[in-house]
Amino acid sequence: MGNSLLSDPEITIALATLPDWSREGDAITRTVKAPSFLDGIELVRKVATAAEQADHHPDIDIRWRTIRFTLSTHSAGGLTGQDTAMAHVIDDIVAG
Repeated sequence: MGNSLLSDPEITIALATLPDWSREGDAITRTVKAPSFLDGIELVRKVATAAEQADHHPDIDIRWRTIRFTLSTHSAGGLTGQDTAMAHVIDDIVAG
C-alpha cells in the first residue's frame, strides 16, 4: 500500500467493499455500537494493536458504547490504500 492518493473512482470502488464505511471529505468513517462500555474499550484496544502493527492509526472517538473510527492519511492529504486496508482490518476485528 503506497501513500498515493486514491482517485474518486478508486474510492468509490473501495467503498463498495466496505459497506459499513462512508466518505466524509478526505476521510472514511465507521461507527460501531458495542454491547457495553467495556466491550467498546476492548474493541478500541484491539484496533489500536493492529494500527500499531500497521503503523497507520485511525482517529477514534468513544462515546459510552458508540465508537467512531475515522481514517485518512494526513501526510498524503487524503485517502490512500493504507486507509482502505486499515478499514478492512477494523471490519475484521469488529466481526471477530
